[in-house]
Amino acid sequence: MLGYPNDAWIQPPFYCDYGYNIVLGSKVFFNFNCVVLDVMPVTIGSNVLFGPAVQIYTATHPLSAMERRTWREAAKPVTIGSDVWVGGGAIICPGVTIGDRTVIGAGSVVTRSIPSDVVAAGNPCRVIRRLTE
Repeated sequence: MLGYPNDAWIQPPFYCDYGYNIVLGSKVFFNFNCVVLDVMPVTIGSNVLFGPAVQIYTATHPLSAMERRTWREAAKPVTIGSDVWVGGGAIICPGVTIGDRTVIGAGSVVTRSIPSDVVAAGNPCRVIRRLTE
């Protein structure tokens, strides 16, 4: 069952593998066409915004072609802190953690964890600047 508090909003269509591995804080918004491959837990804090077509992947496969022929699958959890904004079309890869109050630019491919209080963007995603309030 999808963790879905009363004050979260998921704009359809929304796609996921299992649903029961997704844990949402309060006030989470998923825009159109988001995908969450939740083979492992996907933990999302409160006050998080996802632009359209954001994809979150926990599933991964071996790099070795011989191993892939066995149809092996692995997974690593994804954690997204509170007060995060993920721009449209971003892809968050397995094992990534995004810190609190961070902004991920549209179209970014997040292959490594990103700290709190930064703006990060690109392919691969990297910190562009620190945020101050």
